[in-house]
Parts: sequence; C-alpha cells; structure tokens
Amino acid sequence: MPPTGRRLQQPEDAVPLAEAVKRGDRRALARAITLIESTRDDHRATANELLEQLMPHSGKSMRLGISGAPGVGKSTFIEALGNHVIDQGHRVAVLTVDPSSAISGGSILGDKTRMETLSRRREAYIRPSPAGRVLGGVARRSREALLLCEAAGFDVIIVETVGVGQSETKVAEMTDMFVLLLQPGGGDELQGIKRGIMELADLVLFNKADGELEKLAARSAAEYRHALRLLHPRSAHWQVEVRTCSAIQGEGIAEAWDVVLQHQQVLAKNGELQQRRAGQARAWMWAEVQSSLIADLREDPRVRECLPDLEAAAAEGRLPAAAAAERLLDTYLKRQ
Repeated sequence: MPPTGRRLQQPEDAVPLAEAVKRGDRRALARAITLIESTRDDHRATANELLEQLMPHSGKSMRLGISGAPGVGKSTFIEALGNHVIDQGHRVAVLTVDPSSAISGGSILGDKTRMETLSRRREAYIRPSPAGRVLGGVARRSREALLLCEAAGFDVIIVETVGVGQSETKVAEMTDMFVLLLQPGGGDELQGIKRGIMELADLVLFNKADGELEKLAARSAAEYRHALRLLHPRSAHWQVEVRTCSAIQGEGIAEAWDVVLQHQQVLAKNGELQQRRAGQARAWMWAEVQSSLIADLREDPRVRECLPDLEAAAAEGRLPAAAAAERLLDTYLKRQ
C-alpha cells in the first residue's frame, strides 16, 4: 500500500507537483492532498497555486455523496459499489471522513482496513481525512481533495460522510448525487430521519436486505416510497428512487449503479447537472470565506485577549450568548 505522504515539511513547487498529479502519480496525489489539508500559511499559498494549475483538468467525474447512520454498512456498500464500478472500466476515488474525538481531536483513520479488497485495486484510491470540528459530515478540504482526484484521472468520486444529522446536508453541496443508506425497519424509523436529509436524497437504499431482513427491507422501502411523495423533491426532473440491496452479498449493487447512471444522464440532459456544479462552486467559495474569517478572528490579538472573559460570562449566564458574540465581533471589526 503506498504511503499517504502525511508528513510535509517545506511546501513543494506547485507546477511539478501538478504535473505529477495529472500523470496519475499516486504518491504525488497523496502529497498534494496533504498539502491542501495543511493550515500553514506557506503551504496554503502553494496549495492555492496547485489548485489553479489543476482546475482546468477537473470536473469530469461523477460525484457521489453517501451518508447513513453508523452501523448501516456504508463502508461495506462503498467497497461493493467501488469494485463493481471498476469492473465496468472506471477509476474510483473514495474520500472518507473519519470521526474525530471532540476531546482529543484524534481520529481512527481506518477506512483502508475496512475496505480491504477495494484498497488493493490499482484503479482505486482511498483517502481518509479527520472530520475535526467541521460541521456537515465532510472534512474542510474535501472539496479540494475531490478536484485533485479528478485531475489525477479518477472519473467516479465517492464522498462518505460521518453519519446522518442536519449538518450532513453539506455533502449535497459538493456532489452531483446524494445517496442515503438506511437499515430495514418499521414505520418508527421514518421519525428518526430528518426531513431535510430526506428532501436532499436522490437515491434511498435499504442495505442489509438479506436473510431474515429481506422482507422487512422490502416493506420499509414501500413505506419510504409513500412518504417521499409528501416531500418536495430536490429536482423537478428526477423522481427519487428507493431500492434495497445487500452489500455483503453483492445483491442490488449493479442495480444501484444503473440508477446512478440514469440520474447523471437525466440531469445532464436537462442542464441541471451544470447548475448543480455551479452551486457547488458558490457553496465552496462561501464555505472558504466563513472558515477563513473565523480562523482570522480567533488569531486576532484583541479577540484572544477578551475571549476568555466573554466565554466565561456566556457560560455562567451573566451575558446572553448573542450579546457576547456581538461584543466579540465589535472587537474584531474595530468598532469600539
């Protein structure tokens, strides 16, 4: 298994690194992703230059976002799907977001172990990244890593998110198709899925539809088809599909991929794919603005001086959180 290249001291020259990425050099791709994940100022400048070099060579892949609650079998499904897609002649990159500890900040980063057969295939590239403190179930630099993988020649990009929650909708802002994985269950399960998540789904798959759960999965799928009729669809040109599959048995995987291809064709034909890509770029820009502003605010000397007192006042109930935030912003914007 090739080294990940996570240790990066001095930034590389962007031009030769970009050329190596375009040649499909896996080590160069790993170093490039490490570079864009770095928070060092000198690395950031080189990363921006690298992205400018590679942008014209990106955008030619199918971008899939896959979400589901822990234990639903996301990694097993992605491995089965990835192997099937490779057998169809594609190259697959999987960007997996590994949960970070809210206390230590550490992450397991064990996705290559969980996708053992897929990770051994030459046409596959798996890159785990810690989620850190970023909401939305995707790492902050996942968008940039996606573009790098496209420039390296991978024509199917799969983004696996941490789990299901309101913040998970961020994955829909960077992918063309949002796939929601669920476990077979009764009507009560409908109450456990956020409405916003359901409205963003382009394909709902009930995994683990084998053995004693096969009939239950079919009933659950029927209930969801009925429920989806009551929700506003994400696309005017696409009716959300609800299917069953068994990733561990390899059943329903080919059919799921056929749905992905149909979705891509429908959106491309009606111009919606281009609209989604434009929306992805806008969302990426504003996400960068937000992240950069917060990072700059935290590093401001005056903010760092008053922050402990304001945090304590808010935590102890002596000052409303909104008022504390306003004072913090006033300090940052030099209005006081």
